[in-house]
This record gives sequence, structure tokens and C-alpha cells, in this order.
Amino acid sequence: MSIKPSRREAIAGAAALAAAACTTGPEIAPLSDAHPASSNTLSRIAFGSCARQNKEQPIWDAINAAEPELFIFLGDNIYADTRDPKVMAEKYALLAAKPGFQKLRANTPVCAIWDDHDYGEDDAGADYPMKDESRRQFCDFWGETADSPRRTRDGIYTAHMFGPAGQRVQVILPDLRWNRTSMRKLDLGGKPYAPWSLEQQRDGKPVPGPYERNPALDATMLGEPQWTWLEEQLRQPADVRVLASSLQVLADFAGWESWMNFARDHQRLFAAIREAKADGLVCISGDTHYAELSMLDINTPYPIWDLTSSGLTEVWHVLPPNELRVGEALRENNFGLIDIDWAKRELLMQVCDVKGEVRISRKVALDTLTVG
Repeated sequence: MSIKPSRREAIAGAAALAAAACTTGPEIAPLSDAHPASSNTLSRIAFGSCARQNKEQPIWDAINAAEPELFIFLGDNIYADTRDPKVMAEKYALLAAKPGFQKLRANTPVCAIWDDHDYGEDDAGADYPMKDESRRQFCDFWGETADSPRRTRDGIYTAHMFGPAGQRVQVILPDLRWNRTSMRKLDLGGKPYAPWSLEQQRDGKPVPGPYERNPALDATMLGEPQWTWLEEQLRQPADVRVLASSLQVLADFAGWESWMNFARDHQRLFAAIREAKADGLVCISGDTHYAELSMLDINTPYPIWDLTSSGLTEVWHVLPPNELRVGEALRENNFGLIDIDWAKRELLMQVCDVKGEVRISRKVALDTLTVG
């Protein structure tokens, strides 16, 4: 199956839509960070996560063949897992040397956020001691300018606008590491997680992840300054919004890292979308080492979709429960696509395998993503 739907219809009529729309609507919001491709109209966005730098990465062939107009790196772009700056730099160099990655960077605009492994350590948060150095290397590697606000904010969160009014795409990349308070761990009777989980499995008992939901009001991933920034971003005019989260936004299983672990942040996100009347928002996420599509339409401003794509090289050996999962999950190397049909006002959300074959697919009408 081809991953490329007919784009002729998407492009046909788009010029007329843009011409009608560009006479109205504000200019690109100054709160958005500059991006070299900001003037580009987007109809295809690709994304992915979890690329171990010491493994072969054949999936870039399929990604490059898809000809995305933007690629979003969702974190774990390398597996640094270190407190040694030299080791981190060496691992970035291994990624930079991959031919498929080089081709993507040469031909496709990119934007990136980190997750725990390129932040520096597994499941690390605000107390990771090397985060300033990690930020410097991240910004240098991904080409942030010397005066980029990502180098001085309380985290590397950023947002970009692409395209003209009427076809404007907002990409929001929150930082879920820099300010994240400690995770709330399950009581395992003093045992390390690995042997405990094996005992559970041997005895035929459920095997949850090592964490549980933290209901404390001061527990957060973003921190208050980033929340203020995010709420401001959601008030900016856009026709399509992509919340590019390193962790799953909707999956209802709190055993592993996700927004679900932080009750206040989880609910505050939906409230912020509703209050800002931020129409047209979909989520993409990484981290899990499997792909799935989730949807929540209870106590939300409109149906919220979260397309998880992970990993570019990694595959997880078990599939956690998720009552919000739509269809089947994919436990193979994969990448995600969002095609925007501006004429039909429709999104096509897909996950493709290493051969470029579509394995998960869902059409979402933009008219269903509106705050009532």
C-alpha cells in the first residue's frame, strides 16, 4: 500500500483557499519562535522517536521516500544516558553520521524536542545534574542560533508557525523534563522493579509499570512559567495545531511515563484548550517503543487524538493496556505521518513501518476539532 495518498486534490483548490484567507487574519504570532521554513505551506508532516545511535537505521529510506515537508523529532533522538559531556557528544556524532539521517537533514526542515534519554538519563527530571550541558549540546546539534530563546528559557520548549492564514499550522513542542517533579513509584515491597515484575509474571499476576498517578497539586511536568507560555501559544490563531509531546498525552495507563501520571497537568491541558478556544489540535507522541492511536472525548473540549509513533529503532516486548486505544497497536519500527487536505479540511493520521507500508490510519475532519 502506498503511503502517499493523492496530493493533487489537496493542492488543487488550496491556492484559492489561501487567496481568500490571506486577506484576513493576523500575521504570524510574535510569540512563536523563528523557523527557517515558517513561510512554507505544509501538507505532509512526518515524525518519529527513539533512535538508538549505535544501531542500523534503515527506516530513513522510507521516511525520505515519503517526502515530508517537515519532520518532527519527538525525543530519545539519541540514547545518551550519561553524566559525561564527552560521551553525549560522541553519541550525537554517531547519529549525525547516519546516511539516511544526513539525507533527511539536507532535504527536509526539522524541529526537535528531547525525552529522557537525550535529556541525559532514563526517566530523568528536574534534578538531573547535567541539564545545562545537555541543553547546550542539544541546541548546538539541532542548529539553534546563538540567541535562540531555547538556550535561556527554563527548558527547551518551543513553538513554530508555518504557512499563511487559512493554511496556518502551529507546532508546539513542550519540554517534559527540565521542570518535572519526581515520579510517584509503586510500592514494590522494597524489591527492584525487574525481579518484581518477573515474579508477577511467573505467578500469573498483572505486571504494571513502576509508576502510579500523582494527584498532588504541586506535581508537574511543565512548571508554571512553561504553563503560562503554553496557554499563550494556544491563544494564537492557527488552522491546524500539532502538540508534539515526547510522552503520550492520552494513554490511560499510568504505569510508565505519560501525561496521565500528573493529574493536574493532564486536566489543565484540556482546560487550556477549551479556554483558549484552540480549535484544530491533535497530539503526536513518542517514547513507548510501539505505535498506537488514542482518542478521548469525555470532559474534553472536543475529541482529542494522540498518534504515538515509536520507535525508529526500538521495539518494546510487551503492550501495556490502554482503554483509549483505537484499533490495533503496532510493535515494529515505525514513523508517523499527518497529511493535511486543505481543500477538504481533513487530516489523515498514519503510522508506517520500515518499508513505508501504512499500518495505522485514521481520517479526522477539522470541523470535528472545534470548541463548542
